Amino acid sequence: MTTHDLPVIAAVDGSTHSWQALDWATHEAERRRLPLLIVHVRPLTRTADEETRLREADELLAEAVRRSEALAPALNPSTLAPLDFPAAALVSLGRDASMVVVGSRGLGGFRSLLIGSNSLATASMASCPVVVVQDGGPGEDDRPEEAGTSSDIVAGVAADESSEAVLEFAFATAATRPGARLRIVHGWTMFSSMLAGGPVFDRETAADSARRGLAELTSGWQERYPQVEVVREPVNGSASRTLVTASATAALTVIGRRRGGESLGLGLSPVAQTTLTHALGPVAVVPC
Repeated sequence: MTTHDLPVIAAVDGSTHSWQALDWATHEAERRRLPLLIVHVRPLTRTADEETRLREADELLAEAVRRSEALAPALNPSTLAPLDFPAAALVSLGRDASMVVVGSRGLGGFRSLLIGSNSLATASMASCPVVVVQDGGPGEDDRPEEAGTSSDIVAGVAADESSEAVLEFAFATAATRPGARLRIVHGWTMFSSMLAGGPVFDRETAADSARRGLAELTSGWQERYPQVEVVREPVNGSASRTLVTASATAALTVIGRRRGGESLGLGLSPVAQTTLTHALGPVAVVPC
């Protein structure tokens, strides 16, 4: 199986959020012409007998297949029900996947949490991109009516870490959506300009430097994907605030994560952590 054949994995547990993740994964697998693998991890901590647990898993997966086939009849998804801790199973399966798609919270999630521990752990440790399909958190009734309606793909890039993987995923995603616009956001400050060897006291010169740096960072990718309209947004100030705001109407917000994380949240920069926990739409966390 080549990298182009690796499946999109959708994790389901019967929660509303996991059904939303399944819908998103189904559409994405169809757009990318990739297989869809629907996974229900049977938790190690449940007390029901094994026969009951297997029957419940089979029923849940059968319902998931019906839901997916209703959205994409030609997709023919496969299923898997491993016995493991949810995040551990998804991280393991992610080694042979194009991406893992999870809901922001599962059945065991607390209403007050913006993102569940399994979703955060999977996004923090998986070796493939992880898409967390947000529902707007505890205040979802306050979520803008237009949330998620734009075809924009938003990507957050930083000058102090590799952004190649983020840009590759963002451009490839935008290319599967005819007419989609890719907004590339880079936050800069006078301090970050100083660390990069740029001007310290001249704000306009620092802004010009940020614009030039962003253009150089993205020029090669735009040549590879000429069909994608690109908007570059160097932001003086909080990149995370810009990304969270943009996520409310974006089809997907893409952020990076340093590789090597082995514990909850490790590898997520402050910008990535804030974006992931407060976003109002789907967020892709890409290992860099």
